[in-house]
Amino acid sequence: MKNIYEESGGTYTRQGDYELPNLKVSLEKEIEIGVWGQRCRRYLKQYHKVRYYNLLTAGKLNEQLTEVDQQAEWMFQSLVSAFSKQENVTEKLKADRPMEWVQKMNNIRNRAAEIVNSELIFI
Repeated sequence: MKNIYEESGGTYTRQGDYELPNLKVSLEKEIEIGVWGQRCRRYLKQYHKVRYYNLLTAGKLNEQLTEVDQQAEWMFQSLVSAFSKQENVTEKLKADRPMEWVQKMNNIRNRAAEIVNSELIFI
């Protein structure tokens, strides 16, 4: 009587007293993942191991991380732009008082990063 693995065309190799299945793992395409995707990978691997390994074994981890990275980058740039306009942080301020501009932009970028982390990365 054949099991499901053998019925679907699976074969075994004898290793000593054991018969091991001949498994083939499909390779994922090599994709460049940005900082947001890497942050999401670290978070999943540390706090959501089952979800991480399910995506990894299904061959969808890189695809998921790339999508999250693109969404997060778009959201971050949009927030920085909106906050800059709202708080009147302009090129004129940058030319007139560069240190104040740097302080305000750092504050804006940090707030935007916190929002992206809480909305997209650490979920």
